[in-house]
Amino acid sequence: MHDSHRGDFTLRACEGVGAFTREEWAKLTGADRAAPDYNPFLSHAFLSSLEDSGCVARRAGWLPQFLRLDDDSGNLIGAIPCYLKGHSQGEYVFDHGWADAFERAGGRYYPKLQASVPFTPVTGPRLLVNRDWDHAAVRTALANGLRQLAKQMGVSSAHSTFVNDDDLGAFTEAGFLHRTDQQFHFLNEGYESYDAFLETLASRKRKALKRERREAVADDITIERLTGDDITEEIWDDFFAFYMDTGSRKWGRPYLNREFYALIGERMPQDVMLVMAKRAGRYIAGAINFIGSDRLFGRHWGCIEDHRFLHFEVCYHQAIDFAIERKLSVVEAGAQGEHKLARGYLPVTTHSVHYLANEGLRRAVSDFLRHERSEVALLNEALSEHAPFKNSDH
Repeated sequence: MHDSHRGDFTLRACEGVGAFTREEWAKLTGADRAAPDYNPFLSHAFLSSLEDSGCVARRAGWLPQFLRLDDDSGNLIGAIPCYLKGHSQGEYVFDHGWADAFERAGGRYYPKLQASVPFTPVTGPRLLVNRDWDHAAVRTALANGLRQLAKQMGVSSAHSTFVNDDDLGAFTEAGFLHRTDQQFHFLNEGYESYDAFLETLASRKRKALKRERREAVADDITIERLTGDDITEEIWDDFFAFYMDTGSRKWGRPYLNREFYALIGERMPQDVMLVMAKRAGRYIAGAINFIGSDRLFGRHWGCIEDHRFLHFEVCYHQAIDFAIERKLSVVEAGAQGEHKLARGYLPVTTHSVHYLANEGLRRAVSDFLRHERSEVALLNEALSEHAPFKNSDH
């Protein structure tokens, strides 16, 4: 392991993941398909597909400004996926209130720096470290480097969302404020089958889920799970139509375009699992999931026909089935959604960090976050008591 305490690091901003070779990027934590902690959203394939499709670009309000940390020989030892942002869309951690307050007081909140995976509320490393280096020292250098970049660029703030536990300490030591939120994850306790999972539920909840799954496919609906080469361009066309329908209703303008899905289908087909519902010879609904080393990540869903309970079947029950079959430890079902609790998903705390250059804004936000963290902890505790498992049945 290299001695990373010598201080001979060079830190610079680059225009996206294209400034790194695939070989370089694969050496970073969480970015290599063969690694035990592989996160598909941090892969060169995923991040480059966002850039090459134009979903991430200056005109989209996501200008890549990746941080690159090299040793004195020019070898990559760390990086941060980072973007200069002109708005707060596509982040899933909401700071609009902070922006409004600062601008009412005469400040300029945008642009800001955002260290994250665009449009993706999935926890993972943000301080990416070459596996051959001292992780703690490189994380410290990267966290301080992000704060210094914000100062050099004269922006209001630097944020990192959905950070993991390893990065949280480095960020807070570098002066970032800590924020918490909540998601719902299914934890696979080594179940042999979906029925084995059902046996852990209270009788009333077990019967309700069995009935829900039956009714979801009652109108002669069949469900298919597709990965790799099974996902043709025609199937991508169908899924994209579902995504556009839901995205247009939820967000006004969907974040991702058809080219993005073509690129991930070409560059990372083994990391994608589509759940598609078919009726009368055509697909009517679908959900996209990504496969990590030990996790399944549920992302977008859409439909062109409404059927009772079909959303729950396609998004949540099928994901649990797949995770149990593949012996994956966790299903992360995306942002929000207390309705996931009744389907076996438990509340989990997520973390973000925020560096605010203005002292007055920093002080106000720090007070706000202290109260918010307490509220999130209380809410998670209360929700856990309503989980459908036998020992929590009231």
